[in-house]
Amino acid sequence: MTRLRNPWVMVLLAGVLLVSGAGPAPRAQLDKLLSQGGGIDEKTAAAGLKEALQVGAERTVLQTSKVDGFLGNALIRIALPKEIRPMADTLRKLGMGKEVDELEVAMNRAAEKAAGEARPIFADGIKQMTLPDAVHILRGGNTAATQYFRAHTSAALDAKFLPIVTKSMEKVGVAQQYNRLIERYDKLPFVTKPAVNLDQYVTNRTLAGLFTVLGQQEKRIRKHPAARTTDLLKEVFGR
Repeated sequence: MTRLRNPWVMVLLAGVLLVSGAGPAPRAQLDKLLSQGGGIDEKTAAAGLKEALQVGAERTVLQTSKVDGFLGNALIRIALPKEIRPMADTLRKLGMGKEVDELEVAMNRAAEKAAGEARPIFADGIKQMTLPDAVHILRGGNTAATQYFRAHTSAALDAKFLPIVTKSMEKVGVAQQYNRLIERYDKLPFVTKPAVNLDQYVTNRTLAGLFTVLGQQEKRIRKHPAARTTDLLKEVFGR
C-alpha cells in the first residue's frame, strides 16, 4: 500500500473507518497506515476528522446566518435575478430605487435565516462519509471536502431551506414588495412582465453562498495555522 504521511490523510481515513464501523480487514490497513503516519494514534485521527469538518461547518453557519452574513458579504450577496433586472433598472429611473433596494435586502435576510438551519444536515453528511469518499477527498483539491458536502447534502438542504425561505420572505414582505414593483412596471407601455420564482431563486443562491463560505473555511483549516482554533486541530494539522 502507498505510504501516506499527510496528516489530513490519516485524519480522514481513521475517522471514516471509525464512523462507518469498518470490519477487521480495513482496520488492519488503518493500523498500518497509522504506524507509517508520524505517530498520530487512531483516536486522535478520528477525532481530528470530525472536528475539522465540524469546525468548518459551524463557522460557515455562524458566518452566513448572522445579520449581514449574506447582505454584507460581496462574494455571496444575493443580487436580483437577471429576469427582473431590466424591470429594476427601469423602476430606478422612475424614482423607485429605494423600493428595489428593499426587495434585494429582504431576499438576503431570508437567506441568512435559512442558513442557520444547515447544522444538522452537515452533521448527517459527516456521519455518512465512507472510505471511498475519503479517498476521493484526499486525491482532490483544497475544497474536496466541500465538494463532498455539496454532492451529499444539497438535496436535503434545498428541501430544508425552501419552506424557510418562503416563510421568511413572506414575513419580511418580499412577495408584497415584488408584487408592488410588478404592478407599477406592468402599467408602463411596451414592457414585458418578468416571470421568476423568487423563493426557489433565493434558495438556490443561499446554497451557493453556503458552499462558497464552506470552501473558504476548508482552505483556511488545511493551510493556515491561525485557522486551527482548537488544540486538537493544531495537533493533527500541525504535523
